[in-house]
Amino acid sequence: MVLPLAVGALLAAGAGTSAASPGAGPTAVVSMGDSYISGEAGRWKGNSLTNSGSRNGTDRAWVSGSTYDPGKVYGATAGGCHRSDSAEVISPGPIAEKAVNLACSGATSENVFRASNGGVAFKGEAPQADQLAAVAASNNVKVIALSIGGNDLGFADIIKECAYDFVLWNSYCYDDQQAGVDQKIDAVMANVGKSVDEVRAVMRAAGYADSSYRIVLQSYPSPIPRGAENRYTQSDWSRLNTGGCPFWNRDSDWARDSLVPQIAGRLKGVAAAKGVQFLDLRDMMQGREVCAKASKQVSSTVPASATTSEWARWIDNNESQGLIQESMHPNYFGQLAVGRCLSLAVAQPAGSAVSCKNTAGADQTGMFLAPAS
Repeated sequence: MVLPLAVGALLAAGAGTSAASPGAGPTAVVSMGDSYISGEAGRWKGNSLTNSGSRNGTDRAWVSGSTYDPGKVYGATAGGCHRSDSAEVISPGPIAEKAVNLACSGATSENVFRASNGGVAFKGEAPQADQLAAVAASNNVKVIALSIGGNDLGFADIIKECAYDFVLWNSYCYDDQQAGVDQKIDAVMANVGKSVDEVRAVMRAAGYADSSYRIVLQSYPSPIPRGAENRYTQSDWSRLNTGGCPFWNRDSDWARDSLVPQIAGRLKGVAAAKGVQFLDLRDMMQGREVCAKASKQVSSTVPASATTSEWARWIDNNESQGLIQESMHPNYFGQLAVGRCLSLAVAQPAGSAVSCKNTAGADQTGMFLAPAS
């Protein structure tokens, strides 16, 4: 069984405790980076319009009556890094004896770098590479999963601006946003490459040979479907008020078939250049996205289910249920699926490039790999 391991416990080992050398301590899998791997939105099992009680069984933070405790899902990181109990590194199964989640919602590349090389603390925590040094000294790290670059690129701002263009301005976002992405993406990918270098430097300093563990650099899934695959017409307000996916068809097509593949292609290039494994997640939520025709909202007659529910958190623009920062991230079901993807990827050669996809109508056990395009 893979068990979550509190970072604080690692950093606060008592005096006299001998640190394990590489290959001698308990094996560990480590996640580093941003919200797409920290476990953001793991509170939710699908999306429901019901705003009371368990919200038709979708809200895992419900306690009783009208009481909610996000700490049930995110622990001490509730409202901050949002490291959920279903995060990718925890959920896949026996990759290693321990799982250590260093990733933090909102993190950029500079929050991964070592402080000695330009790294910046974030949300009260040291840069993630510096935290990795303590983990590497106390465990036999076998896998490091890294998701980074989305916040450097302003992914959350892109979503926000596209939603505003739907709700307020009756205009498209894709043209302006694509221009912004093109201006930023070279520098962003350079920082992703530096993040990999920083991880390598920490591991080498801890005595690890490059061949003794693997780094898995992953891309991002699309949380919204193509326009033709959206179950709500774009001619009224149902996409916003009912579906929680306020995007025009043209912008949805751009996000799904241009932006997400562009980012994935560039990340694949970084992985190849740095000699690390690449896990392409662009298609892992195909048909399971927010508002997808092939999935259903949860209701009093449609129970939460990994086989029928949406795998991403909708935009709760009024925060009537949870925090808006959870929007457009893999939810509980999605995280179980990504965890399965990681498990499958780790069974492949360390330098491979693979794409993870889902099987229509199946839960996370239906995830499968194909060569990355």
